[in-house]
Amino acid sequence: MTLNDLLHKTCLIGLTYLNHQGDVLHTSQLAGKVIAIDAEEGITVKLAALPDATEAPPNFHLPPSLDPWFVAPKGHYKNAKFKIDIRDPDFFVTWDVVKKRDDMEAGQQEWWEWHPRVSPPRVN
Repeated sequence: MTLNDLLHKTCLIGLTYLNHQGDVLHTSQLAGKVIAIDAEEGITVKLAALPDATEAPPNFHLPPSLDPWFVAPKGHYKNAKFKIDIRDPDFFVTWDVVKKRDDMEAGQQEWWEWHPRVSPPRVN
């Protein structure tokens, strides 16, 4: 698989945000379609519109790594908390997003590091 194989494919994105000690801060789930690929800038996903949205959905940018991309099993994936409702996505993609320092004061630049999850996600 190449980065270009992702173009125009749908994906379900799972993000786990961690502090620098590895404790989970929160999780997030997104869904959308890959609309642009750049080997240096990354993968651009047009997020799916929410049912009650009045504005166009935003784009979300992922690092340009294929390591966390896995072919998704057919199915209907719903998550009420994150307003996800997607049928038969092409891929699952999962990342850990790690906060580099916890001692930043409010308003200071925060640095985060992206780590791909390289084992396929489990589906409940």
